[in-house]
Amino acid sequence: MFYLTQSVHRNAQIRGNKIATVCGDRERTWLELKDRVSRFAAGLKSMGVKEGDRVAILSLNSDRYFEYYFGVPWAGASVVPLNIRWSIAENAYSIKDAGARVLVVDNAFAKMIPGLREKGVELDHVIFNGDGPTPDGMVDYEEIIVENEPIEDAYRSNDDLAGIYYTGGTTGFPKGVMLTHTNLWSSAVGLVMGTGLTDKVRILHAAPMFHLADGAMTQGGMIAGATHIFIPMFTPASTIAAIEKNKASHSLLVPVMIQMTINDPSLQAADLSSLEFVLYGASPIAESVLVQAMNTFPKAKFAQGYGQTELAPLATMLSPEYHVVDGPKAGKLKSAGQAIGCVEIRIVDEDGQEVQMGDIGEIAVKGPNAMVGYWNKPEETAKALRNGWVHTGDAGYMDSDGFVFLVDRVKDMIVSGGENVYSAEVENAVMNHPAVDQVVVVGIPSEEWGEQVHAEVILKDGQKTTPDSIIAKSKEYIANYKCPRSIVFRTEPFPLSGAGKILKRDVREKYWKGQERQIN
Repeated sequence: MFYLTQSVHRNAQIRGNKIATVCGDRERTWLELKDRVSRFAAGLKSMGVKEGDRVAILSLNSDRYFEYYFGVPWAGASVVPLNIRWSIAENAYSIKDAGARVLVVDNAFAKMIPGLREKGVELDHVIFNGDGPTPDGMVDYEEIIVENEPIEDAYRSNDDLAGIYYTGGTTGFPKGVMLTHTNLWSSAVGLVMGTGLTDKVRILHAAPMFHLADGAMTQGGMIAGATHIFIPMFTPASTIAAIEKNKASHSLLVPVMIQMTINDPSLQAADLSSLEFVLYGASPIAESVLVQAMNTFPKAKFAQGYGQTELAPLATMLSPEYHVVDGPKAGKLKSAGQAIGCVEIRIVDEDGQEVQMGDIGEIAVKGPNAMVGYWNKPEETAKALRNGWVHTGDAGYMDSDGFVFLVDRVKDMIVSGGENVYSAEVENAVMNHPAVDQVVVVGIPSEEWGEQVHAEVILKDGQKTTPDSIIAKSKEYIANYKCPRSIVFRTEPFPLSGAGKILKRDVREKYWKGQERQIN
């Protein structure tokens, strides 16, 4: 039987008085965590939450967010973590779509409640899990803990719905990915196998906790019995300070977070000798940035996790032994690694047929981590989930050793002069220029080529260069037809999703205004 609350029971039993969570000046043991989880569950039940109901949360990272992830299933319900970067309209849609009647908010999002109600969100209870005075009309989280006696675990398990995780939101309405206890458990076990997590580990949660990348660290760390450290949200300075203060040994960071951290001035005076392991994922990383990070933290091991929400979220891992630039295991650094335990991967064509080794196709994944489907969206489910295979929408190829190499999102392919160009490949080439800090490559309309490869570039502080210089450098790594034919330098940051991914569609959109079609 697979059930996410198992780790709460086990850790309280065998690690009782050891530290489970650290949030600012608050430290709680495993016994305290179990007690609080069961009391929070009792509070939810007293509010009328029944087995199978959904309880949503819109909050920055905290130990209380962590308790929510286990208290909700303890009460027999399912979690609905909401995107902290989305608009009121997007989150209102998600709450209504999920049918959640209880919402947990903190200081940062309590002010959104009137706006959510204006959008038609009907809430029976709003729980305030922040610090300071509880806003009028809300229930204080700590009062729930004090006023309710512990209850027995509902023992939701296996194919019971553990959560609805909303994804998308950049086009149309968000899609609610339905994940079971088996889905999340199996993905977490794969992470533990790939990272070697133990009860000696101290995990820093800097990535947003609504996102399943951090969710995998939550569940994997619970299985291992690791200590969990929380900061409200990522900034380079707060992440560096938290690692130093709390002697964090492990952390999951999105590539853009890694880049910002290694370039932050406060890093120079900090003692980060405790950092032993960095797991990165959620978007591709430029090889030059990865090598810089490895040189910045020479004592730390690096591993990459690739997947998506529909896979709870892991599909592959690139283990630390392949994070090398020379020797017999070199050459895999650009890959996303190999399939995690219990997962099968194929590269398929448009008809779902497996392509030849080395050929580019769509990455398809099958295993116990594969989602049940999209909540209330049977047609979308049928497109993405076929015969047990999740079709990721990512283009890539596999080598003879089973390493998966990402090329791009299928929809981000540029067709220029009849040739297919994958923007991630161009971005990796441009990032080799010493003056380039960040780049986004998109296809823009071209009378001559149909579409032309276009780059928007942010330069490193104090650096200057020219488009010709960047194009010349790119030609050292990719064919001429793949190189940018136009480059724009920008000073403002790229738009980011709540998970830290660059919103490429937002960058691309302005170039296609007035066009009847979005491709040429």
